[in-house]
Amino acid sequence: MNTRYIKVFLRIALAIGFLSAVADRFGLWGAEVSAWGNWNGFVEYTQLINPWFPHQIIGVVALAATSFEVLFALCLLVGFKTKFFAQLSGVLLLLFGLAMAFSTGIKGSLDYSVFTASAAAFALSALDSKYLELDGLFGTQAKS
Repeated sequence: MNTRYIKVFLRIALAIGFLSAVADRFGLWGAEVSAWGNWNGFVEYTQLINPWFPHQIIGVVALAATSFEVLFALCLLVGFKTKFFAQLSGVLLLLFGLAMAFSTGIKGSLDYSVFTASAAAFALSALDSKYLELDGLFGTQAKS
């Protein structure tokens, strides 16, 4: 299979994964399939897996994580600075997986394939071909 199709698939899969999690935080998936179901539930979970952050700033941490996920998803979808945002996505997912593992045990990180998603993001960053990406349209192929 051509690596450019694999790259598009990785971009879309990672982006949709981020956007799905964000949608859940705002109750868009509905209670029957939701992990958090609402913003307050997500903030509580953020505190659970990040007990080292003071309670007073956990809302900011939750907002930052959500903002990063939206930004990374949009950039991956359109192919803007793909290598850079794939690397950042890999780091964010790795930190999330480690936070889950150290606070609630390794099973959640494995069951939700967080480390697999992190590895996919890092693999995406290693693919150089440009296909259906803004970077390819503007001649930034070597810079992204």
